Amino acid sequence: MSLLYVNENGATIGVEANKCVVQYRDGMKKMIPIESLEGITIMGQSHLTTKCAEECMCRGISVAYFSKGGKYFGRLMSTDHINVQRQRKQSALYDTDFAMKLGQKILSAKVKNQSVVLHRYEKSRELLLDEEQKMMRICKEKILNCSRIEEMIGFEGQAAKYYFQGLSKCIEQNFRFRGRSRRPPKDEFNSMISLGYSLLMNEVYCKIEMKGLNPYFGFIHRDAEKHPTLASDLMEEWRAVIVDATVMSMINGHEISKDQFYFDMDEPGCYITRDGLKSYLNKLERKFQTEIRYLKYTDYAVSFRRAILLQMERLTKAIEEGDADLYEPVIIR
Repeated sequence: MSLLYVNENGATIGVEANKCVVQYRDGMKKMIPIESLEGITIMGQSHLTTKCAEECMCRGISVAYFSKGGKYFGRLMSTDHINVQRQRKQSALYDTDFAMKLGQKILSAKVKNQSVVLHRYEKSRELLLDEEQKMMRICKEKILNCSRIEEMIGFEGQAAKYYFQGLSKCIEQNFRFRGRSRRPPKDEFNSMISLGYSLLMNEVYCKIEMKGLNPYFGFIHRDAEKHPTLASDLMEEWRAVIVDATVMSMINGHEISKDQFYFDMDEPGCYITRDGLKSYLNKLERKFQTEIRYLKYTDYAVSFRRAILLQMERLTKAIEEGDADLYEPVIIR
């Protein structure tokens, strides 16, 4: 299965002879067999034909819309996968022991994965980040002993502060940054991870829909208007593993340069150029297709994209049974 990214303005996405066809302004065409298409991500001002939209909805192909800078606008979706009874069970588990247990599992796994990613880069740069690692361990233990979700989120935020502080010491000197910045991202590193997180959310959102769950009925993140809190919950174990690791690899591997970013005065913030975006999307897509053996319940390798779906199936089972112990977050080594 493949994911189509369209990141040029003025393109038209249609259907011809059972193929999804992208017609670019310069006359170039790109064709993908529609049977192999899992989703379409449109970044910028491109046009999806009515026929293509109908075909996508009939086949359950997700279509997501983003700005050129990576701001998520919304998506075209079918109602075929909606499972009302499952969503009623999902909603009833909000603010229960199920939510507490799931939160402890996911957020402690997130901090553990951040620690592993940070250790890889401190080792490659021949650094010792004992203080950052110590504080992250303390925060992880605090999460496991919290009695309220709000407390867990607070300790997770503290762990993230030390994690990004450590990454800044491991990154190439001219890409150094001062902590996490969002809406807008203030530097190149934050620009890349913000975009990466948006694309990761799109992946998770799509898998939530496929299992008939409601992306807006979360367990860890509190109810928020217009925000898919369940997608935010389920992204946590993957952020460092997929997005942060990809960004650090590109920067420290000199696969992207400072001149592939620009600062916009009309929409203050740092943004990636068209060429930089193409390189980044290619690298991130290769990451999603990388095969791993991190899932405890499989004895074979699966891609990161497949692993996200399998984890969604485990969560669905946990919701059906009302038992958070049936869900085990991914923990990398």
